[in-house]
Amino acid sequence: MSDTKITALANGPLMAEGTIHVTKPDGTTEIKENKTFLCRCGHSANKPYCDGAHKKNNFVG
Repeated sequence: MSDTKITALANGPLMAEGTIHVTKPDGTTEIKENKTFLCRCGHSANKPYCDGAHKKNNFVG
């Protein structure tokens, strides 16, 4: 199993580096490779992934 690194970006999303398995509320799963950006502001229209909404909503985190 490869290592996965999670970094909270200043006033932005969580950046996951490595292979991650994302399980959605309906039970389906996706495997993401390399870099994946996960929403932590709550405003993304593409949750759980970041769509940049944190910028226009002035997210501070």
